Amino acid sequence: MPELPEVESARSVIERSALKRTIVAVDDTDSYVCRPHPPGQIRDALVGTELIAAHRRGKTMWCDTATGPVLGLHLGMSGKIVIADADGHEVDGGDHWEYGRAPGDYRFSRFALTFADGGVLRLLDPRRLGRVRLDPRLDDLGPDAATMTGAQFARALTGRAPIKARLLDQHALAGVGNLLADEILWRAKLNPARPVDAITDPERRRLYRALHTTIEEALRNGGVHTLPLVPERRPGGQCPRDHTPLVHGAVGGRTTYWCPKHQL
Repeated sequence: MPELPEVESARSVIERSALKRTIVAVDDTDSYVCRPHPPGQIRDALVGTELIAAHRRGKTMWCDTATGPVLGLHLGMSGKIVIADADGHEVDGGDHWEYGRAPGDYRFSRFALTFADGGVLRLLDPRRLGRVRLDPRLDDLGPDAATMTGAQFARALTGRAPIKARLLDQHALAGVGNLLADEILWRAKLNPARPVDAITDPERRRLYRALHTTIEEALRNGGVHTLPLVPERRPGGQCPRDHTPLVHGAVGGRTTYWCPKHQL
């Protein structure tokens, strides 16, 4: 499931390989992924222009264009950006799945930009939960979890909601998904069901450090799936610290794993 590190990898691929290339065709025929735009509306806005910058806040990406329209891209739960040159060379970023995909396999293509030099940028999305839209609204997103300050984090931690639910609230802080939240709370040794207003100042500072070290490690190593707790989020999984059997349940409406010995 793409979370902040996976979305950053997709943004980086666009920045490295898709900017300053003239768009000559757009496949926006998937009316579900491209809603609310009817087929042809995104095409008409983008043909003849170029992407000039790629941005990200949390799990949301958007690209500025030379002529004004902003292209919003959301990877959903399984999205991947693939950019193929005319000679068949590919680069990709996003979710780490492959589904047996070989270069040139675009079965799950939901949206595409074709460039004048023959290259193509595609959104591949097996679950079809990604979104492509023009001029997306960003006002509802909180500060980016990778760069937010300690003061911003303290302001985000208010109320009586379970701490995991607050970490997942994209209005409070943007970018943390279910897997990252479990990993961060495990590193901070906090029970995910603890109410936010029961977190002490030292625990909040510990949680803030865990937030940043977890995201930095996932960015450095290739994604959330490389973190130590994530492979153990399964029946029979064990705490990576001392092999205590993990427990699981629903917190904030999401499947959650934690160590009963270390997370109190």
